[in-house]
Order: sequence, then C-alpha cells, then structure tokens
Amino acid sequence: MRYSMIAAAFVAATAGTAQAQEVTLRVHHFLSSDAPIQTGVLGPWEKMVEEQSEGRIDVQIYPSMQLGGKPPQLFDQARDGVVDVAWTLLGYTPGRFPKSEVFELPFMSASASATTAALQPYQEKYLGDELADVHPLMLHAPAAYKLHLKDVSVSSMADLEGLKLRTPSRTMTDGLQALGATAVGMPVPQVPQALTTGVIDGAVIPWEVSGSLRIESVAQNHTEFGAENGGLSTSVMALVMNKGVYEGLPDDLKKVIDDNSGAALAEMAGTAFDEAELRERQKAVDAGHEIVVIPEADLAAWKEASQPVIDAWVQAMTDAGHDGAAMLSDAEAMLQSAQGQ
Repeated sequence: MRYSMIAAAFVAATAGTAQAQEVTLRVHHFLSSDAPIQTGVLGPWEKMVEEQSEGRIDVQIYPSMQLGGKPPQLFDQARDGVVDVAWTLLGYTPGRFPKSEVFELPFMSASASATTAALQPYQEKYLGDELADVHPLMLHAPAAYKLHLKDVSVSSMADLEGLKLRTPSRTMTDGLQALGATAVGMPVPQVPQALTTGVIDGAVIPWEVSGSLRIESVAQNHTEFGAENGGLSTSVMALVMNKGVYEGLPDDLKKVIDDNSGAALAEMAGTAFDEAELRERQKAVDAGHEIVVIPEADLAAWKEASQPVIDAWVQAMTDAGHDGAAMLSDAEAMLQSAQGQ
C-alpha cells in the first residue's frame, strides 16, 4: 500500500512536470538583447505567453543570431523549422515580398505606431499569399529612417552626391540612388564596422537602433526630414512562427498564441519603438550631435527625384497582375488614417 502511494505520487509529480512545459518555442533575431525589439516586445511577449499558458509554453529568446545563420535567412529558418519563431526585416530578401514594399518607398512612413497601425489592414487585404509559408504573429515598422553620418553633414540633396550610404531594402536602394547617393545594402548589425572602416559614410536607420548598435561615437551627424524626427523611409518587420509548430499546438495553447498576436502585439511594438526612438534622439541632443532638420517646404525636390521609384513599384505590381495604383492609394489612405488617430 505504501509503495502504491509513493508510485502514485511519483506519477502525479512527473505528470505535473510534463504539464508545466509541453512546448518550447525558440525565438531567433539579429539584434542584441538590449535592443527595443527584445526589451520592449519579445521579452514582454515571452512573459505573457508563459503566464497565460500556465507554464506549458516555454519561450527561449536567442538574440544576435546565436542559433546560427545570417539575418536574411531568418524568415526561412522559421519556415523550415530551424527555429520556431523568427523576427526579421522582409526587405532583407530583396524582391521576395514585393507587396509589402509599398511602406518602404521614399517618404511612405511616419512614427512607428502610425506605420504599424497602417500595416494591419494592409496585411489583411494584400499580404496573405506572401506570408502563406509561415504563421505570422505580427507585422510592424520602426519609426521613419533618418540619415546618420560619420564625417559629413547633409542639409540638401546636393550633399548626398558621392556618399556611400547603408540601405535596408531594395526600394530604399533605388530611392538613395535616385537622390544621388551610392546605396550599399547590408543588414543593420554590419553598420558599426562598416562606418568605422569607411566602407560607408552613413546609414539609413532609425534613432531607435543606434543605441543597441553603439554607433554614437562614430556617427554624430544626423539628418531628419520634414519635421523633427521625420524620416525618409521605413522597413516592414515581421515576427513569424513555423506553421507546423503552430498547427501542432492543442487548441488552448493556440488560443494563447492568438491572444498575443496580431494588432494588439503590433500596437505594443509601435509604442515600444517610438519610445526608444525618442530616448535615443535625446541622447544625441544631450551629447551635442549635429541634427539637421530639412523643412517640409524644402522636400519638394527630394520627392520629385524619388517619384520614379514609386512609379516603378506601381508598374511592377501592375505587371505582376495586381492593381498597383490601388495598392499604393490604399497604403497612403491607411497611413493617413493612422496618423490622424
């Protein structure tokens, strides 16, 4: 009898252990552990998912590509099951997600919150096929990108002539070249070394990422567009999950993932990125960096020069069998509506 009671207690204990951790989700991304994506989004997401699953889901976050590979491979790592969840920029694989590129076109961006809010209805209407190979948890965007420069200052379009500038995407490559600069494509973790060694003169990035890149001692000249903290472009960022892993979850754990996905998670990301944007900009102000703000009245020439890039995207969408003009118009309206909220 005593043996039976001990055996029963052991079975109950081991069953409880299994219940406590049924699923492990390995989350992979390319920035450091102190970047806003981890401190402001993935970290809180980990806590919410683990608490709401009562410990049955164990989230493990691996920053700085700790599980191997390069940033452009992250989407496929999630698709192929190399990792369970990945956070990446869709623009790191040029031409693969052309419909999402509308928000990466020149001057098609705003605050992180506004652009992210506009992405939600656009995703629902247009991006189902581009994301069909994974289970999307969230699309979002950082605040609009500014110019961060090493040894030069940019206060006019003419100042871009001959400058080598890091670009995050195919559309911004075309945009920078239309404006007179030489675009150099690279994932953002490569920016610090490229700036230090002179491979590039500057980078198109948001303030928010400059802190985690630790480039404040290298890039001390900055250019904003249209208003303080106004930018040139943005990137579409995606948090995606392996489809088989998601579909293999029991219904109650699927609900936990669903309850912490989509627009609500995207709103949290927008807020976190905007707050980080303001913090990092203020650090530059306090450090005495030069910040040039090109007024809206002076941007007409910039927009005229980059208009062919927008026209080319519309034509490419039309040639692919879509209504490119309608897609652009919808994105503009969604962004305008989000800015007015």
